[in-house]
Amino acid sequence: MNFDSFIEKIASLFEETPAAELTPQTRYKELPDWTSLVALSLIVLAFNEFESTISGDDIEAAGTLGELFERVKKGAA
Repeated sequence: MNFDSFIEKIASLFEETPAAELTPQTRYKELPDWTSLVALSLIVLAFNEFESTISGDDIEAAGTLGELFERVKKGAA
């Protein structure tokens, strides 16, 4: 898994933000389309697409998409 494949999978969760604007430095919780439903969807997507187990605490602790990506990679089986 690389960052580009990660973005390809999660971009659909951010309906108002173009995928091209999603970079490792993106502070995703500051995006206008960030909601608790997106957070839950990220947990499910990480498990289904990347065989990774992340928690709400992981999402809360990650400030950027790059940090979230690293947590998803770390949680992969």
